[in-house]
Order: sequence, then C-alpha cells, then structure tokens
Amino acid sequence: MGDQGAAGQGRVRYGRVPARVLLDGEADGWHYTVVDRHGDEEHVPLRGPGVRWQGPRGRRREDPEPPWWRRHLDETAEALRGHIGRALTDRTFAELGSEAEITWFAVAEPARWEGLVTLREADPARFPGKVAPFVVTFEPGRGALLPDAHLLFSTLAADAWTTLAAVSERCATPAPKESFLCGYTGHRSVRVGRGSLDVSTQRGDDGAERIAEIHASREAGWSGNPELRPRLDGIDLLDEPAGDVVALFRDLGHEVVSWGRHGFRLPQAGLSLHRGAEEPSERFTGVSLAVPASLASLYLRG
Repeated sequence: MGDQGAAGQGRVRYGRVPARVLLDGEADGWHYTVVDRHGDEEHVPLRGPGVRWQGPRGRRREDPEPPWWRRHLDETAEALRGHIGRALTDRTFAELGSEAEITWFAVAEPARWEGLVTLREADPARFPGKVAPFVVTFEPGRGALLPDAHLLFSTLAADAWTTLAAVSERCATPAPKESFLCGYTGHRSVRVGRGSLDVSTQRGDDGAERIAEIHASREAGWSGNPELRPRLDGIDLLDEPAGDVVALFRDLGHEVVSWGRHGFRLPQAGLSLHRGAEEPSERFTGVSLAVPASLASLYLRG
C-alpha cells in the first residue's frame, strides 16, 4: 500500500502488501491507518455520514453519556469496519490482483479496533461472465420474482422472512437484519453481494402482516458476488445510466415524475428510483416497489 506522510503526500507506492488496519474514533472523528508488512503506515481519511464524532446534542462535558450512546458507537464502528473492508479489498485487487480479508479484534471497545489482513485469490465475480447475477424482477401490482422464490404483496410476513433467510444462505451472506422503519410493522434486509434486498411489511385490517414494499440498493463500483440486479420491463434499473432509465420508461409509456432532488417515481407502477443525496452518481443506487392502492385497500391499514 503506501505511505502518504509529509514526504509522500498524494502519492501511492504500488505493490506494498497490507498487514494490519487500525480504526480509531477520537474527538476529531473516525479515521483508519493501513500498516504494510514493513511497518510503513498510511493514514486514510474517512468520508461520508457517520464519520464525525458527534456527541449527544445538548450534552455537557461533565454529563454522563446517555444509555443509547454506546449502542450508537457500536453501530457506527461496525458500519465503518465494513466500509474499510470493501475499500481495502478493492484497492488490493487494483494494485496487487488479490482480495483482502480483515479479521477484526477489539482493542478498546467500541471505538478502537485492529484488523489483521489476509490476501486471497480474486473473487471470480470480478471478471465479467464468471458468476451469474442475482436478478430481482419487479412486477408492479404483484411484487418481485427472485431466482428461486417470490416476494409477492400477498405474501405473509413469516414467509417473507423465510425467503430472505434462504437468500442469505444462497449468497453466503449474514442472516437478514431486522430494524425499525417508521410507518411499517416490520422491516428486514439481507445482503446480496454488496447490495441489499429489503422487505417492509404492514398489518392489514384482517390482522395479517403482509409485504408492503420491496427495496433493492447497491453502491457504486464493483457490486460483489453475486451482483444484485433489479429489473423492470427488461431494464436493468441500477446498471444503466439514470437518464437512460428514465428515457426508456417514458418511451414505454410510463408516467415519470421527479421525486426529491435526485430521484424519480413511476406513480402508476408504484416504483421509486433514487441516487445518493450527498454525491449523486451517474446511475441509480436504489429502487423501491410499493403495494398499489388497490391492494392496500384490501390488505393494509393506512
């Protein structure tokens, strides 16, 4: 990797093999350091949401930390470890032709971590045509079709969670993660490569909890193994340039309206497309399909 100290600022010396990674959260924010096998260090800035060390609003120095602050730091550190792992393996592939795996150890939880780096052969999915993508086909008014299963708006929550668990097994990713999402009864997400497939549910007037919205997202750059590819009407929603996706939908007769600063909606289809709010990419990074009003009146409240 490289040393970007005062003498080497802005330059990267290729061919260095990373051995350790240090992640620290301090008063001036989170940062990490890559140490190569010769002991040379490279300090790498972290950018994006969550990297600044922001204490609880209104808290004085002498006040005790609120109960939720430790959990916040735990979640931030976990997310940053994942970000560092992706950034480092992308870099080792570009510079050395290998992937990097990091085994993390807590030095002083929750804000200080050390990771040991192991290099391995490049993921076959790095090379076009080597690994089949994981295609999610959206069908407005119906739901989504997966390679081995369906996520339909009529699907009960328990069956939806079972389907997401099967996806995690197929894709060799962590078990689905449950989280709170305002306006929904339940929400779980599962990783697919570097993307995420999310399902939100609501409880209907009949007391049954069913799928209300399906969301697929994928960050820019290499999209992992397997590649998550949501499609509608044969259009790769996250692979084609955003302008082309919008133009294709309009050519197919869909009504397309602007949504926020960087997104679009197809109201009649219940489809929403968006890009990152801070640094909009050329392509959409997320797409959602919601239950149509006709089914909502039958199944869901609100």
